[in-house]
Amino acid sequence: MFKSIKELLAICEAESLAIHEVMMRQEMSVTGLTEEDVYARMDKNLQTMEHALEQGLTGGGVVSTTGLTGGDALLLQRYINSGASLAGETMLDVVSRAMATNEVNAAMGKICATPTAGSAGVVPGVLFGLRSKLNPSRRDMLNFLLTAGAFGFVVANNASISGAAGGCQAEVGSAAAMAAAATVELAGGSPQQSAEAFAICLKNMLGLVCDPVAGLVEVPCVKRNAAGSSNAVVSADMALAGIQSRIPTDEVIEAMFRIGQTMPSALRETGRGGLAGTPTGQRLKQQIFGD
Repeated sequence: MFKSIKELLAICEAESLAIHEVMMRQEMSVTGLTEEDVYARMDKNLQTMEHALEQGLTGGGVVSTTGLTGGDALLLQRYINSGASLAGETMLDVVSRAMATNEVNAAMGKICATPTAGSAGVVPGVLFGLRSKLNPSRRDMLNFLLTAGAFGFVVANNASISGAAGGCQAEVGSAAAMAAAATVELAGGSPQQSAEAFAICLKNMLGLVCDPVAGLVEVPCVKRNAAGSSNAVVSADMALAGIQSRIPTDEVIEAMFRIGQTMPSALRETGRGGLAGTPTGQRLKQQIFGD
């Protein structure tokens, strides 16, 4: 069993394995399931992601009970279709799908926490947004989730994936880095390049606070899923181009953990600081919950 990214890469190199193969072997060892059983479980997760995406992008989309979020994923799709986008269709499709998933979460729909509900849009947004470009098989898509899970496993056991414990860097930051690493493997990159993408991506989100307005996973969470998914794609491209992180992946994870430990409690999912503490944030809280 690996406990660090360094150990994970050492196994990959020593046994000529892809990251998803190492993670599959670990899942089989821990759960006692067969490979096909593990894939069957992962496929249920993938179906949940797919259904959430469809719900968020079908008809008029979804709107949360509070009315704070909803419909922005569809607005972005219309913008893509206009041909006027600056970032390009692939990138904005990724972003739109990430937002759609998180809008469904805000509307109390069914999502797959990857690694948390608040960051649930990033991994499926990237995976399904890149599907038309990379043309993965269903098994490839399941392997994408296994690879993302391998990196998430290390983060969860050495740092945190909780906004309450480590800020949004631990939620959307971890999700984005997981997606970046998995994207590299899906695109044919090496395990080392996956690790570089993870490090680059997480470094870009260090210090990100968790400041939900009115304490709800809506504002700014949906748009942070958008930013996280775009960060993941850019980081994957950088790694695939041969760019390396000067700080090793495990040290970036450790830095994230230490930053979270020193972050004031008002900036860790309490709904008191940051955007939640602005005049507008306080006004919205009063409108929703009253005095």
